[in-house]
Amino acid sequence: MGPLGFNEILIILIIVLLLFGGKKIPELMRGLGRGVREFNDAKSNVKREIEEGLSEKDRTPNTTTTTTTTPSQP
Repeated sequence: MGPLGFNEILIILIIVLLLFGGKKIPELMRGLGRGVREFNDAKSNVKREIEEGLSEKDRTPNTTTTTTTTPSQP
Protein backbone atom coordinates (compact mmCIF):
# COMPACT_ATOMS: atom_id res chain seq x y z
CA MET A 1 0.00 0.00 0.00
CA GLY A 2 1.41 3.32 -1.04
CA PRO A 3 0.70 6.82 0.15
CA LEU A 4 -2.77 8.27 -0.29
CA GLY A 5 -3.39 10.10 -3.53
CA PHE A 6 -5.56 13.13 -4.19
CA ASN A 7 -8.62 11.05 -5.13
CA GLU A 8 -8.49 8.97 -1.94
CA ILE A 9 -8.14 12.06 0.26
CA LEU A 10 -11.03 13.75 -1.54
CA ILE A 11 -13.27 10.70 -1.00
CA ILE A 12 -12.36 10.57 2.70
CA LEU A 13 -13.12 14.29 3.13
CA ILE A 14 -16.51 13.89 1.43
CA ILE A 15 -17.40 10.95 3.69
CA VAL A 16 -16.36 12.93 6.80
CA LEU A 17 -18.46 15.88 5.63
CA LEU A 18 -21.49 13.63 5.10
CA LEU A 19 -21.09 11.89 8.46
CA PHE A 20 -20.50 14.93 10.66
CA GLY A 21 -22.03 17.78 8.73
CA GLY A 22 -20.59 21.20 8.05
CA LYS A 23 -21.29 22.59 11.52
CA LYS A 24 -19.66 19.79 13.51
CA ILE A 25 -16.31 19.77 11.67
CA PRO A 26 -15.05 23.09 13.11
CA GLU A 27 -15.93 21.88 16.61
CA LEU A 28 -14.06 18.64 16.01
CA MET A 29 -11.00 20.50 14.73
CA ARG A 30 -11.12 22.88 17.70
CA GLY A 31 -11.20 19.93 20.08
CA LEU A 32 -8.33 18.30 18.22
CA GLY A 33 -6.33 21.52 18.46
CA ARG A 34 -6.95 21.74 22.21
CA GLY A 35 -5.86 18.14 22.63
CA VAL A 36 -2.65 18.70 20.70
CA ARG A 37 -1.93 21.88 22.68
CA GLU A 38 -2.48 20.11 26.01
CA PHE A 39 -0.24 17.25 24.90
CA ASN A 40 2.54 19.68 23.94
CA ASP A 41 2.18 21.55 27.24
CA ALA A 42 2.41 18.31 29.20
CA LYS A 43 5.41 17.22 27.15
CA SER A 44 7.25 20.50 27.77
CA ASN A 45 6.40 20.36 31.50
CA VAL A 46 7.87 16.88 31.80
CA LYS A 47 10.96 17.96 29.87
CA ARG A 48 11.39 21.03 32.11
CA GLU A 49 11.03 18.95 35.29
CA ILE A 50 13.64 16.46 34.08
CA GLU A 51 16.05 19.28 33.20
CA GLU A 52 15.47 20.93 36.59
CA GLY A 53 16.12 17.64 38.35
CA LEU A 54 19.35 17.12 36.45
CA SER A 55 20.57 20.66 37.09
CA GLU A 56 19.63 20.35 40.76
CA LYS A 57 21.61 17.13 40.97
CA ASP A 58 24.61 18.86 39.40
CA ARG A 59 24.39 21.76 41.87
CA THR A 60 24.46 19.65 45.02
CA PRO A 61 28.08 18.91 45.87
CA ASN A 62 29.14 15.46 46.91
CA THR A 63 29.48 15.76 50.65
CA THR A 64 31.87 13.19 51.94
CA THR A 65 32.88 13.43 55.52
CA THR A 66 36.43 12.68 56.43
CA THR A 67 37.39 11.90 59.94
CA THR A 68 40.74 12.90 61.24
CA THR A 69 42.40 10.97 63.94
CA THR A 70 44.43 12.65 66.58
CA PRO A 71 47.48 10.90 67.90
CA SER A 72 46.84 9.28 71.20
CA GLN A 73 48.82 10.35 74.24
CA PRO A 74 50.94 7.62 75.90
